[in-house]
Amino acid sequence: MTATPSADRRLRVTVISPSAAAFSGAATSVIAPAHDGELGILYGHAPMVVLLGEGLLRIRTDDGPRRFRVARGFLQVLDNTVAVLAEEVEPTAEG
Repeated sequence: MTATPSADRRLRVTVISPSAAAFSGAATSVIAPAHDGELGILYGHAPMVVLLGEGLLRIRTDDGPRRFRVARGFLQVLDNTVAVLAEEVEPTAEG
């Protein structure tokens, strides 16, 4: 049986585009397409701002994975909060 991280060890994640807020909720991990490769984020990650590339944004939640195609923008990590601000955000079922 796998232990589930407690609610206080979750990332707060927001994904927005100029036209809509695509996701807002708790997650255990985020994998994002940075301009120079993929970036993995877990609880306790150091503060940073990254230029996004184009690709698949993967968010692991207690309800299962959430996936979005994103293109261009920024990702910020600060105090276990991940903000993804992308020019294009499209939900996808792609794994």
